[in-house]
Amino acid sequence: MLVDDEPIARQILEEELSEIDGLTIVGQAGNGEQAVAVINSLQPDLVLLDVQMPALDGFEVVRRVSPLPPAIVFVTAYDQHALRAFEVGAADYLLKPVRSDRLRAMVDKVRRGTKSRRETAERVAKTVEAAAAPGRRKIVGRKGSEYFLLDLEEVLAFRAEGELVWIITNQKRFLANQTLQELTRRLEGTEFKRVHRGALINVDHVRKMSTLSSQRWLLTMTNGLEFTVSKRQAHTIREVVSR
Repeated sequence: MLVDDEPIARQILEEELSEIDGLTIVGQAGNGEQAVAVINSLQPDLVLLDVQMPALDGFEVVRRVSPLPPAIVFVTAYDQHALRAFEVGAADYLLKPVRSDRLRAMVDKVRRGTKSRRETAERVAKTVEAAAAPGRRKIVGRKGSEYFLLDLEEVLAFRAEGELVWIITNQKRFLANQTLQELTRRLEGTEFKRVHRGALINVDHVRKMSTLSSQRWLLTMTNGLEFTVSKRQAHTIREVVSR
């Protein structure tokens, strides 16, 4: 995600980043207040954050965002903020105008750090899962830079949005480390059923089932979230109803 009050600065960064494989710009913000809202909503892996902006500067944005993204990189024309940037946990500090080689080095650095944290979290999760009581399976969910071990019983659904897969509980959403296809294989034989190519739900959390047509259903979960069942997966709901 890109945050800068100068549109031309964001455009330059966007063009440079588009040359680096495996990156997607998920959002942009032109001021600090907007940045806080968008970061909290999108939970990006990496934020390139301008320091000097009207109303809220970059450091105030960091104070107001919760949880913090896995990596924040400050981008500014002034080097006097560097020490403070690292004191608040910045992954890197770039001076404008940002050179292409310096930008690529930053991305490589962030990727190495993110991969290391994720691998550590996954190892811990597998250890906890192996030690859990029979029937008490765990799954790893990420929120910002923090990882949570969730009981499958508290998960209402997994929903895919593009390349992201969200773990949905009663009141929160977490990012999954696995694809929906991988989760479907892993949870085969459990209460989780595929109802759409982009949704895997826990049938124990279905509160209401409404017919939309002879082959379409609308499911309402215990938290009010709704899912439409595809024609291809209609047999899944018929099996639930016939229990």
